[in-house]
Amino acid sequence: MPDMDEIDHHVLRLLREDGRRTFSEMAERVGLSVAAVKRRVDRLRELGVITGFTVQIDYAKLGWGIEAFTELRYPGTTPVSEIVRTATDVPEVQQVFTIAGDPDALIHVRVRDLGHLQQVIDRLRRAGEVNGTKTLLVLGSWTRDALAPRTR
Repeated sequence: MPDMDEIDHHVLRLLREDGRRTFSEMAERVGLSVAAVKRRVDRLRELGVITGFTVQIDYAKLGWGIEAFTELRYPGTTPVSEIVRTATDVPEVQQVFTIAGDPDALIHVRVRDLGHLQQVIDRLRRAGEVNGTKTLLVLGSWTRDALAPRTR
């Protein structure tokens, strides 16, 4: 685990809030020079703590406003790589979680409407060795800041 101090955690929180935040703005907020903040961000990237920068998209404004999670069940002899392949071949799939127990995988999908969702579920059911599904519609969501808890 990398050695990180309170300022590193503060820089990560600032970037998590806005990945386009300037070094200048972060320097002002954490009480360091611009060069010192840049060195910290570079160090966190080199350590693999920061793995990239991304954008948050409002998918509803793009016409993909329905989210769902689909549980997939497979025969006990199905390799995990087959489970992942089944889902990654479907462009509407956003994430694949292979999990222990029942079900074998949890798939996060985004679709335009309920008819589109039905098409995606039908496609997943026909793929690979899927022998059962259960789909849950997302009504709303909330995400905790993904920063690791600080140890004292």
